[in-house]
Amino acid sequence: MDISVVVPLYNEEESLPELFAWIKRVMEANGFTYEVIFVNDGSTDRSWQVIEQLKTQSDAVRGIKFRRNYGKSPALYCGFAQAQGDVVITMDADLQDSPDEIPELYRMITQEGYDLVSGWKKKRYDPLSKTIPTKLFNATARKVSGIKNLHDFNCGLKAYRKDVIKNIEVYGEMHRYIPYLAKNAGFAKIGEKVVHHQARKYGKTKFGLNRFVNGYLDLISLWFLSTFGVKPMHFFGLLGSLMFVLGFIAVIIVGASKLYNMHNGMPYRLVTDSPYFFLALTSMIIGTQLFVAGFLGELISRNAPERNKYQIEKTI
Repeated sequence: MDISVVVPLYNEEESLPELFAWIKRVMEANGFTYEVIFVNDGSTDRSWQVIEQLKTQSDAVRGIKFRRNYGKSPALYCGFAQAQGDVVITMDADLQDSPDEIPELYRMITQEGYDLVSGWKKKRYDPLSKTIPTKLFNATARKVSGIKNLHDFNCGLKAYRKDVIKNIEVYGEMHRYIPYLAKNAGFAKIGEKVVHHQARKYGKTKFGLNRFVNGYLDLISLWFLSTFGVKPMHFFGLLGSLMFVLGFIAVIIVGASKLYNMHNGMPYRLVTDSPYFFLALTSMIIGTQLFVAGFLGELISRNAPERNKYQIEKTI
């Protein structure tokens, strides 16, 4: 099979028939063999009934129904698990992503050798309250991930080689960082394509401003796990040791200052009367706690079942 199209959705009953008809038209015009996997993320409208109706019209339609709303990442995870195409395309169900982009995305994967191609909605039909935070978010994601050529990490329209989606785990709200997940899994050839962005035709957006706050927190978590996930002592141990040493030096300085004043007959005060003594002691305690946290993290990591799971491309 050439292409699997994975479409996560929540309350999009009005757009589904039009979206599938559009995808079908593009696929048939280009002679692709394909499947469309609709992942119904706990919709409360008639979205599932519409998917069942589409299934009766075409064997290319497949559907996954969640009992409740879990989020976009779980929907993509389950869709990826079911996908059988050599190239996997993801797009949103709200008709803001154009299926006309599919042939070029497919070509970039199969002919230009990209592992992943992310869409870039260069011209957006969104309010400033959404576009400005998006620009700041993407700038931060580029800096942290090291993927300098991507301008729109959160674009729902992406194309993947099958190997990519079978070797990454999308969880929580990490769908925003699939390119980063792919890079960490060893799929380094990541490209970008300017895609057409259409104004929403039906319904209303399902995402609020809280996604930007959650996005930054997820980015920090992903950076930490990718950098120190299997070697937590390198982070906690170094930071703890540094704080302990600084606190210890500060204690010595406070004590030496008192001894110097005593020796020279100068006025002095008790070590415990100095606020610097307590700051130094606190630094040493926190440093010890961080070091122990790193040690415990190493013990947990050593017993993790995926400690020695590596991405092996091929063997002979």
